[in-house]
This record gives sequence, C-alpha cells and structure tokens, in this order.
Amino acid sequence: MELIKSACRVLTFGHRLERARPRLYRIAYAWTRHPELADDLTQDVLCRALQKRHQLRDMEALDAWLVRILHGCWCDLLRKKYPEAELDEVVDDPANAPDRMHSSRELVQNVRDAVSSLPVGQRTVLTLVDLEGFSYQTVAELLDLPIGTVMSRLCRARRQLKHMLADLAESELGVVDSRDKPRRHLRRVV
Repeated sequence: MELIKSACRVLTFGHRLERARPRLYRIAYAWTRHPELADDLTQDVLCRALQKRHQLRDMEALDAWLVRILHGCWCDLLRKKYPEAELDEVVDDPANAPDRMHSSRELVQNVRDAVSSLPVGQRTVLTLVDLEGFSYQTVAELLDLPIGTVMSRLCRARRQLKHMLADLAESELGVVDSRDKPRRHLRRVV
C-alpha cells in the first residue's frame, strides 16, 4: 500500500511539473533569448526538481521553488560562460539572439532587445516582477537577495528601459518625450 501511495505522489508531482513547464520556459527564454538554451534550462530544472523532490517542504511553494532552481541553473551557465565577470554586470549582446528578424513585430522585438541588453541581475528581477507577477518579497526569497536590492535593481532596470525605448522612439519615429524638459522643483522648507 505504501508503494502505491508513493507512486501516486510521484505522479501528482510529475503532473504539477508538467503544468509549470510553460512558465519556466517563458522565464528562461526571457533571460536567455535563445529558444534552445531556454528549453535546455527548463529540462535541467525539471530533472533537478524530480531528483530533489524530497527537499520541497510545501507543495504550494512549488512555483517559487522551481524558479529558484531555474535561477541557480542560469547562474551556473553564466559562470561557465563568463568565469571572471560579476553576474550583476554581465550583459549579453542582443544582436547575437537568433530570433532577430524584421517584421510587423519590430516594436516587440525592440522591447525584447532592450530587456536583453539589461545586466543579468536587473533582467532577472524585471522578468520575475513585471512579466511573471511575483511579489518583491517572493523574488527576494527566490534570488536570496535583500528586498531593497530587488527594489533597486527593478528601479534601475525600469529607468534604463525607459531611456532606451525613449531614445529608440526618438530615433526611429521622431517622437520627443515632453517630460525631458527641465522641471522646476519646489524647495523643501523645514
């Protein structure tokens, strides 16, 4: 009877992993910008999760646990690719992405390229918070960072994206951001 219960738990766990696969792939693709690499990372995460399923204490935290494993796999890959670099400063060249194509989706591609050009630490946080909807606290726990670091990386990433996309809009479309005009600030009176 115990053998049957154990087999049912493994099957249930396997089904939950299969349901998590598309989300893991989306996150991996947002980080890597390479479909094959994202697929490999997703597969590695699922294999590691199956091997280490005994370490999962709360099945409700499965998604967060899987993203944490994904982040570990991604960092391992970056360490192999850039052994001397600090991970927060690593920037992959979006021009190297194999999915560069000129089509009606050029705007979407420009946004993807802008996100890809962010340093890895900022891109990771931006993807988890803005694209996947994780809370700041959850991202801080997933990446083992202080919440203030998550907030500052997100702020810097959003600011950089804003400037990159504004520059792109100005150069490509001739759009000028009226908010760039000098503003008069009120002095704080104490």
